[in-house]
Amino acid sequence: MEKKFKIPIAVEGLKLIILAIIFSALMFLLKYNIAGVILLIIILFFIFFFRDPNRETPAGDNLIVSPADGKIVTVKDIFENDYLQLDTKRISIFLSVLNVHINRIPISGRVESVKHNPGKFHIAALEKASLENEQTAVVISNGHEKILLKQIAGIIARRIACRLQPGDIIQKGDRYGMIYFGSRVDIFLPSNAEIKVKLGDKVKGAKDIIAILK
Repeated sequence: MEKKFKIPIAVEGLKLIILAIIFSALMFLLKYNIAGVILLIIILFFIFFFRDPNRETPAGDNLIVSPADGKIVTVKDIFENDYLQLDTKRISIFLSVLNVHINRIPISGRVESVKHNPGKFHIAALEKASLENEQTAVVISNGHEKILLKQIAGIIARRIACRLQPGDIIQKGDRYGMIYFGSRVDIFLPSNAEIKVKLGDKVKGAKDIIAILK
């Protein structure tokens, strides 16, 4: 769990916010006041969108916390053929533009692989988005089980930020990236995991327990 103080804005958003502030100030200096006001509105939106609140993460090695804020849109049994080659339980979380977009580590362990796959930009809430949309896949091992995370772009989201590298040792609840402007996160768990969420539930990353490993 991360305890040290940090600016409550995602690092991915700081550059955009700083640039918007500079251009807004320039517009006002040049007397383009309408443009300056529009940029101020954009700055406020960026601050809202890239907000990064601290979260208390529940202890327990077998507790899986949500990797994202959002709404549960899928809970299903599925054979994961691309990375795990195992029967799994997939939980899909849809993030609207109003949700916190920071992605969190669901379980402590070691990053085995990170792979970015280009693809389409279907609406993230659709079932086919999990297979066809642009995405970054991360496999995590806790020494006993492997878990797959997918950051999936949506119809508006066009950029995925993932801070992880293969070999990284990670802690549950840590920030690991984000998807810009509306998106989806899928998590693939062992088939015997006890699922603690259902369709329609709203969850918060790093805080809410979504499953328990047997």
